[in-house]
Amino acid sequence: MVREFSAGVRTLFRGFGVWRTRPGLMALGLIPAVIAVIVLAAVIIPLIIGMPSISSWLTPFADQWDEPWRGLLRTAVGLVVVAAALALASSVFSALTLTIGDPFYQRIWHAVEVDLGHPPATDGGGFWTTVGEGLRLVVLGILIALLVLVLGLIPAVGGVLAPVMGVILTGRLLARELTGRAFDARELSPSDRAVLFSGSRARVLGFGVATQLCFLIPGGAIAVMPAAVAGSTMLARDMMTRRPLPAATAPSDAAAPPAVTPPSPDGRR
Repeated sequence: MVREFSAGVRTLFRGFGVWRTRPGLMALGLIPAVIAVIVLAAVIIPLIIGMPSISSWLTPFADQWDEPWRGLLRTAVGLVVVAAALALASSVFSALTLTIGDPFYQRIWHAVEVDLGHPPATDGGGFWTTVGEGLRLVVLGILIALLVLVLGLIPAVGGVLAPVMGVILTGRLLARELTGRAFDARELSPSDRAVLFSGSRARVLGFGVATQLCFLIPGGAIAVMPAAVAGSTMLARDMMTRRPLPAATAPSDAAAPPAVTPPSPDGRR
């Protein structure tokens, strides 16, 4: 499992390697990421600045507590709220960036497919498909953020468990979303995708967690998004190579027509 997780992390770094072969194309992928970061920063920065007030509002029962217990509680609550906000922001960032930059990221995806050989004939879906997937990503991100908030309320371990689970769940969600274009282009059904993901759980998680951790670094979301698109294409190809989908079932013997015995020379069978 550790080896597979590490392979997923390395797949993200393989995505960064596309900068050597397609620098102009990868640079174009930075533009929508910059726009999305500016939009989200307008929401996240005021939230962080106002976190002391938000923590106090969420814990009015601690007003009469003595220090340092009141301060420790409100600091822990603030960290949990920030962790939930970052989990949601990551999903919103990905949805917004992929929607805004669909023409750019489609070109990056196609270039990687061509470089790897045997690219699919279709383009992996249009603009409205991307919008629909983006909305789904935001909804799932909201659910993850709510779960992180609930986990943060667990005494003693919540302050650590919440951000860790936020990174894991959001990373897994990102990996599944980013590989969607390669699977859409091959018209894979949900059951086919479930088979592929079941055979590469640790690798998918490694890729997603590495991507999410890069998103948490200031400026990292901008730099990593083109590489994440390229790496996710490689990840999808790896998944299909490691666990080929079953071929169409051949007709059973019962359904086959009965064999005809050739006549003997004297005309009898």
